[in-house]
Amino acid sequence: MLFQGKNVLVTGAASGIGRATAIKFAAEGANVTIGDVNEAGLNATAAMMASKPRIVHFDALDFDSCRDLVAVAAQDGLDVLCNISGILKWGPTEDFAVQDFERIMAVNTTSVFVLCQAALPHLVKSKGNIVNTASTASLQGIAYTIAYSASKHAVAAITKGLAIEFAARGVRVNAICPGMVNTAMGNAAPPVGDVDWSLVMRNAPKLENGTCEPEDIAELFAYLASDKARKVTGSLFTIDGGQLAG
Repeated sequence: MLFQGKNVLVTGAASGIGRATAIKFAAEGANVTIGDVNEAGLNATAAMMASKPRIVHFDALDFDSCRDLVAVAAQDGLDVLCNISGILKWGPTEDFAVQDFERIMAVNTTSVFVLCQAALPHLVKSKGNIVNTASTASLQGIAYTIAYSASKHAVAAITKGLAIEFAARGVRVNAICPGMVNTAMGNAAPPVGDVDWSLVMRNAPKLENGTCEPEDIAELFAYLASDKARKVTGSLFTIDGGQLAG
């Protein structure tokens, strides 16, 4: 088992990619702490895992809550932080509320920084690693997702900066850039307003059946967090069915 005896924290674990990732790490022998604002979803995830996780209700908009989550997860040390919590709202920029922009940045970016900051002292001790969730929206301009794209560009920057800053202290930091994923967030209803769908479809996967499943992303989380990727840091890994191929 890849993570026998390792202590792993997975945020956003109540559904989607976070749920699949928590299940994967438990199957590989890890002691997993799962966090999310959705307590019912966390309990459902726990019931699917090979071993009983620590379950922590946390709110990514509350930065003390983020720090408390890390403190609970690191009671016996911490080897891996998987930052997966996130939100998406998209639509025509002219109609996009500044309050929504700020909320997306707080959840998708600032909480990631706070969680990393809290986890790093523990990861320095364990020579552990962080795997963040960026997006294909962190690698190109995507119409109608300005707030989400900005937040994920920032996650990419956090990832690369931390990788440089902590490499000499034995901590690796990488990020995954999913494209279209079959989750509730990925399948959210389209926005109301004037949308040029030809611009949206520029970013469709190129592979037949190219939409990813959460389990596809979880496999990449496990690889990057494992010793198999011991020489990998500061990298952004795209898994998008060819979305960015051209």
